[in-house]
Amino acid sequence: MMMKSRLFLFCLLFLAVVTVALGTKETSSFFPYRGREEKYGENNIYVFEDQHFITGIKTQHGRVRVLPKFTERSKLLKGIENYRFAILEANPQTFVVPNHWDADAVLFVAQGRGTLNLVRRGKRNSFNIRPGDVIRVHAGTTAYLINRESNENLVIAKLLRPVSTPGQFEHFFGPGGRENPQSFYSAFSSEILEAALNTRRDRLQRLFGQQREGVIIRASEEQIRQMSQHEEGGIWPFGGESKGSVNIFKQRPSQSNQYGQFYEVDESHYRQLEDLDISLSFGNITEGGMLGPIYSSKATKIAVVVDGEGYFEMACPHLASESGKRQGSQERETRIGASYQKVHSMLRRGMVLIIPAGHPFVTVASTNQNLQIFFFNVNARNNEIVPLAGRNNVMSQLEREALELGFGLPAREVEQIFRSQQEEFFFQGPGGRQQREESGRADA
Repeated sequence: MMMKSRLFLFCLLFLAVVTVALGTKETSSFFPYRGREEKYGENNIYVFEDQHFITGIKTQHGRVRVLPKFTERSKLLKGIENYRFAILEANPQTFVVPNHWDADAVLFVAQGRGTLNLVRRGKRNSFNIRPGDVIRVHAGTTAYLINRESNENLVIAKLLRPVSTPGQFEHFFGPGGRENPQSFYSAFSSEILEAALNTRRDRLQRLFGQQREGVIIRASEEQIRQMSQHEEGGIWPFGGESKGSVNIFKQRPSQSNQYGQFYEVDESHYRQLEDLDISLSFGNITEGGMLGPIYSSKATKIAVVVDGEGYFEMACPHLASESGKRQGSQERETRIGASYQKVHSMLRRGMVLIIPAGHPFVTVASTNQNLQIFFFNVNARNNEIVPLAGRNNVMSQLEREALELGFGLPAREVEQIFRSQQEEFFFQGPGGRQQREESGRADA
């Protein structure tokens, strides 16, 4: 009898645990769990994963993760050594304490909805943000935000260009206390604060001497409601400047077909990018499709996978050169274009890719979901995206004699190869072609 009772209680407990598990909705991290059986580019200097990030800020309500200086990974990334990349994740109904940075920044809202407040030149601008929004934040601007959603994380990707110490930036917190975060006011002597704020010392000690809850904290529904009463995009009170934000998804795609869409924002769409020499682009690759192969003439791309899975390949002469040096080859120093090494990695949400200027690359979506990638393009002014396949690819523009001499085959044969693809920019990927062929064989 006792055994039956214990068995009955165990079953009830098991059912309760299962019921709670099924009924609980959790917000997913921007960096999903990666099992050991999955192989990504762990030793690839152009690929960054979760473990490569430094946790700069972390509370129970969110975190800010920052990549180390790119040149710490490899000297080959010297061209972007003065840029830093960070991702902010804020849980539902949270508040990020006001702070400023000694860096210019461009923000991209990858997920969620919130309200961003910027204080600059004695004026405060508040506007609601949503996925696809791009915002320029000038160095020294006091910024704070809320996640106004009740069941979705707010995820913002940030590219920063430090203005004080090359390659290094800091957060400066005004609101705060003794620590967590410490207020920069607390670094001043009591006499200075008493004189500057015209306030008694005991009141100042109460304000700046308390222990705070962290940089990202929970906000009440009423506080969220009061700080969310703004139109999408808001108003921009800073005279002489363009609007505060632009949404990349509201732009007309520069490239589009059944295999994907490509959106772009540059200084002609958003004047605040003029002095940064940065442009932005977003590729939505349909499941089974691929983007490229292409290369950028001037811009180095710092890309983050926003959603989906797939893989990418890139031709790199520098790694091939380094490999030759390790093997003791002196001839590698003088040979030009002798060899390229294929850089390859699986892709998943949250991963970051570096694609240097001139490097041909391709990104391929898995056959069961779209692959979405956002690109920060550094050194973007007068940059050209050069297609290597499809209609209007660069090889199809060459003279017949140049094709024949360059490839060592009859021009007609070379032309047939480079003119057989009728799509442009986006194509059906290897997985999609295989599925189509297998479906054809089954129908036959």
